Amino acid sequence: MRNLKYMAKFAAAYPDRQFVQTVSAQIPWPHNIAILDKVKDFDQQVWYIKKAAQNGWSHSVLIHQIESDLYKRQAVADKIANFESRLPSPQSELAVRTMKDPYIFDFIPFKEDMVERDIELALVRNVTKLLLELGTGFAFLGNQYRINVGGDEFFIGLLLCKSKNDLVNDHSESLSPIVLPHFCLQERHL
Repeated sequence: MRNLKYMAKFAAAYPDRQFVQTVSAQIPWPHNIAILDKVKDFDQQVWYIKKAAQNGWSHSVLIHQIESDLYKRQAVADKIANFESRLPSPQSELAVRTMKDPYIFDFIPFKEDMVERDIELALVRNVTKLLLELGTGFAFLGNQYRINVGGDEFFIGLLLCKSKNDLVNDHSESLSPIVLPHFCLQERHL
């Protein structure tokens, strides 16, 4: 009986047959029910449907993204960014896809006296949650990653990679070092 009520609610919410066959058909029925129950605005519903399909979100990840108001943090932020008017393509598209503000790291038990290293360790312990929060295309390559530049040793606290193409997949399959052209590390003098 409950499923029939959801079907009626679904039909009332999405009367356009084309929409039902193309957009909402991309995700499982329980995802559609969660979106109908938790999101009232049609544009937001469409946005969550497309993001769930694009990112392969599980039901619980979809609910977390809705409850943490990802739409307001990401879609609305996309509308006010000026990357497209200030950067040439393809850098502007990459900047838009890379940025998400603010990030919610509620899986870290923040304390008043935490230092950067404590936060780093908490993020490493929760790397799966970190990657979900960062969004599609990020890969965790290591922490306290040692690099040598001009004889000087540096450590990157968290080394993450955001890939526009299959750079991350190629790396994980070959286990070869990633070479990034035009990468430059400069020592900051305070």
